Amino acid sequence: MEYRTLGKTGLKVSALSFGASSLGGVFKPVDESTAIRTVHTALDLGINFIDVSPFYGYTKAETVLGKALSGIPRDRYFLATKVGRYGDAEFDFSAERSIASVDDSLRRLGVDYIDIIQSHDNEYGDLNQVVNETIPALRQVQQLGKARFVGVTGYPLQIFRAILGQTDVDTILSYNHYSLNDTTLSGLLPWLKGKSTGIINASPVSQGLLTNHELPAWHPAPPEVRKACAEAAAFCRQQGTDIAKLAMQFSVSNPDIHTTLVGTADPANIEKDIRWIEEPMDRELLAQVEGLLLEIKDRGWILGRPENN
Repeated sequence: MEYRTLGKTGLKVSALSFGASSLGGVFKPVDESTAIRTVHTALDLGINFIDVSPFYGYTKAETVLGKALSGIPRDRYFLATKVGRYGDAEFDFSAERSIASVDDSLRRLGVDYIDIIQSHDNEYGDLNQVVNETIPALRQVQQLGKARFVGVTGYPLQIFRAILGQTDVDTILSYNHYSLNDTTLSGLLPWLKGKSTGIINASPVSQGLLTNHELPAWHPAPPEVRKACAEAAAFCRQQGTDIAKLAMQFSVSNPDIHTTLVGTADPANIEKDIRWIEEPMDRELLAQVEGLLLEIKDRGWILGRPENN
């Protein structure tokens, strides 16, 4: 496993990291004992960064993760969780709720501190409140020793410019913007690098677009994007490979992306993911797949408040 420095935090994080949303049954029902074995497998095979949120499974993911981490030395992993989003349409970026949420997460996770506490899905909030209330509250949490660093997460890339243009944060978490079908995060990398911001990339398979699985009903991709990605996946199958393998290899291959999150609640899957990223990428296949995706390249969608997109 390769390890990279997460910006100004100085944390040496695994290039592939564990996104714990799956532990909350976000994608399908989860057997708790299997989920716990998945976390242990990830750690045993070199992953040392885990990201979760109280929103995932409405606290279930944090609860299951807490059970998985019980008894494991705290210096074996870095842990990130979030504040601000608590349900599909439940958002509260107030200082009071954010501070209380951290205490709740610490209790569920069974730890004394969080390595990175993040304001979650900021595109659904008032960015002025995030800058002037949420982040200062998280800095208070940091000063109390309950968190080491502060970050922000979200889908529209412009929220990072808006927030980091007004205040300092240690990390950003972007998803669906550095993958085979969308590399728009690339345009932000030099600016973020200039600020020494830690860069966390999530969902290299674009929340299932770049897999052989049926897409969940909630997936926001427009029909033409779904169609192109399905055709690219079929092409990879014809070549005897899985598009998800190429997608993960592609995302992890950029050294300016400090870590890339993948989620699963299956020990065999996380073992396979780790094996995949250690194999050389097929550059010819990559060029062919990029050609198939060219017409829909960088075509995203709108999430959150229109003014935040």
